[in-house]
Amino acid sequence: MSIRIHRKGAFVAVLCGALALPALFALAQTPRPADVTDNPFARDPAAPAAGQKIFDSTCAACHGVGATGGRGPNLTTGTFQHGGSDFEIFQTIKAGVQGTQMPSFSTLPSDDVWRLVTYIKSLSGQTGDLGVATGDGVAGESVFNANCTGCHEVSGKGLDLASDLSAAGTRPVAAIRTGVLHQMPVRRYPPPARFADVMTQDGKSLHGLIKNQDSFALVLQLTDGSRMVLDRDKLKSFTVGVELAPKDIGTKLSAKEIDDVVAYLSKQKGRDFARTSKVNPKPVLTTARIANRKAEPHNWPTYWGDYQGHHFSELDQINTSNVKNLQARWAAQLPGESVLESTPIVVDGIMYVSGPPGDVYAFDARTGLQLWYFHRRQDIKNPYQNNPFNRGVAVMDGRVFFGTLDDNLIALDAHTGRQLWEVRTADTLAGYQITGAPLAVKDKLIVGMSGGELGVRGYLEAYDPATGKQLWRTYAVPGPGEKGFGTWGGESWKTGGGATWLTGNYDPDLNLMYWGIGNPGPDYNPESRPGDNLYTDSVIAIDPDTGAIKWHYQFTPNDPHDWDSEEDMVLADQVIDGKLRKLILHADRNGFFYVLDRTNGKFLWAKPFVRQTWNEGFDKNGRPKINPKSLATAEGQVLYPATGGTNFQAPAYDHASKLFYVVYVDQQGFAQTAPVTYEPGKLFLGRGAGTGPAAPPPLQGVKAIDSATGDIKWDFPLTRGSLSAGLVGTRGGLVFAATAEGQFIALDAKSGKALWNFRTGGPMTASPISYAVDGKQFVAIAAGNQVYAFALPE
Repeated sequence: MSIRIHRKGAFVAVLCGALALPALFALAQTPRPADVTDNPFARDPAAPAAGQKIFDSTCAACHGVGATGGRGPNLTTGTFQHGGSDFEIFQTIKAGVQGTQMPSFSTLPSDDVWRLVTYIKSLSGQTGDLGVATGDGVAGESVFNANCTGCHEVSGKGLDLASDLSAAGTRPVAAIRTGVLHQMPVRRYPPPARFADVMTQDGKSLHGLIKNQDSFALVLQLTDGSRMVLDRDKLKSFTVGVELAPKDIGTKLSAKEIDDVVAYLSKQKGRDFARTSKVNPKPVLTTARIANRKAEPHNWPTYWGDYQGHHFSELDQINTSNVKNLQARWAAQLPGESVLESTPIVVDGIMYVSGPPGDVYAFDARTGLQLWYFHRRQDIKNPYQNNPFNRGVAVMDGRVFFGTLDDNLIALDAHTGRQLWEVRTADTLAGYQITGAPLAVKDKLIVGMSGGELGVRGYLEAYDPATGKQLWRTYAVPGPGEKGFGTWGGESWKTGGGATWLTGNYDPDLNLMYWGIGNPGPDYNPESRPGDNLYTDSVIAIDPDTGAIKWHYQFTPNDPHDWDSEEDMVLADQVIDGKLRKLILHADRNGFFYVLDRTNGKFLWAKPFVRQTWNEGFDKNGRPKINPKSLATAEGQVLYPATGGTNFQAPAYDHASKLFYVVYVDQQGFAQTAPVTYEPGKLFLGRGAGTGPAAPPPLQGVKAIDSATGDIKWDFPLTRGSLSAGLVGTRGGLVFAATAEGQFIALDAKSGKALWNFRTGGPMTASPISYAVDGKQFVAIAAGNQVYAFALPE
């Protein structure tokens, strides 16, 4: 492979950068209130020089002299990864950035931090007033479109080779001009983006921008916007070319044209979703392909892997004979304030995965090289939010969808990671959050919500994936005049819970979705909500076109134990009494394994898979006969199971063997209730403070259930129980299990024998998947704040 440097490129202007500050030094100051959000030194002419003294003495070691970059990012460009307002930069310095080398400086006096902010903003001309642009903005738009959109984008128009200028007008006019002319200081880190010419070993010539690279592979973005990931050892030649940012804009454009472009950009105050929502990205994944997932076993296109919820891969390259040779092939950090509960989606070699809330990543699924990253800062934070996690994304057509803790539903361009639209679906201060992965069905995006422990009224919604327009909303807790309303006493329906926080499944032949519904509220005080409390702790069959509930089955009426029924509704077809039946297989949190007819919701049979004392049998309609000695009382009563026999972690179902694999916890519980008063946005539990008598040690592990009989075929014990770490099955005769121990384990699907294990070193609160790229099978899992991908040796 030959390497040389030459010059070749096109006109661009770059406004980009990131923020991650190193150690800082405090100067003497007058104390100020801790809740000041406006920069008190923003217009102080002495503040930049004072801030520079702090920076030069302590920060330059990482960020370089003049903040042009070194071990830490370049801070002179005016765009910051963690927010560019004065207060956002102040918060970044004070709180640090978890998972990076940027520490917290919470004890640094606030005035010194504000002076640093002022200095940093001054490096890109962002101090003082915004100023007034003197050019013609209308004419400037024409100049920009003719010269700049080959690299830059403004609200959906242009490419993403260089920075997004949709919010350029939030910066001072002087800073915009500096960016247009590219007169920023020379930066050291990250190095300037460059074009490259590549010759592959088979003689194919490629020209594009280097978007990411390491010593073994690189991501090349071609002029049409597409990306290619290339192995360096498979290149015949690799020629590094000109920097992306040109040096001669001042001579290519007249003074008037520059003034006009600055005037145009000064009017851009943020991405205009009325325009970006009209962008129609090139399709990545259609719902027709999801429905025909059997033809694409190399992909993992939905949260559960398919519409049927099998969480099973037909790939068999990794099998019982060679799994002992499995190796970690790559890992990627997704830093943040919470560990990962997300299950990735893989489509045609690209992995889309959510990180801590607000973060979404796209990785090359073969090498782990990052393709793009999106962050949405939480606008509104409920101080009582209790589930700071995100469990995944949906991919549909050319868009990636996810939700935020403050109830923003967001659509991204799957190719670039840039935002196309967002809609606020609810009020997080009232307890509502979005933590689950949406589901793409037909021409709609189906979205649930969480907050069942905070006295919300649960619902399920459908949105237009192109525009974000709400198409329907169906409440999981009926209101006056709706079927099921009579199962709620008094006004209890208003705070009845029934969240829909985990992704459902879909039968295209019946055109029905199946969605598990969460616990009633308050969780442990059933006396305050007399009745069965429909549709909590139920599965509902929904028409995706209208949102109409076609039927329901309730697993635990008037639940006093927080046994929500969000667990996977596995769609399976089996012969029963000589007739092929369309079934739902479901291991519920209440400790029973259920088999239902999914055409009408009819109860067929159920059998416990862990110890249980709450149910004395079922009537002819499948209603449980509840043991009164298991109910929550003021004094408390012992029961099994405790917090649940299983939970939202993925089971796995093999249609060939009809084995249903599930992670279980078999533990004694104590049902005790207490009075509770509803306060909006706060926990609404009604749980007693007692722990009950001494309990025997819990049992936990992985079980294989014969779904035709409910018999346990094998049981692999674990040392620690989990209500979040799940499974994936493969045609290679394996069940891969994530564990609370941090061990990632491969089990023989027939016997339950452990064949391989890998100690990740981090807590595992997610479920694994399997996919293939270029004929190579991978198994991936999140552990702590890392995503790991495993494969066999070359």
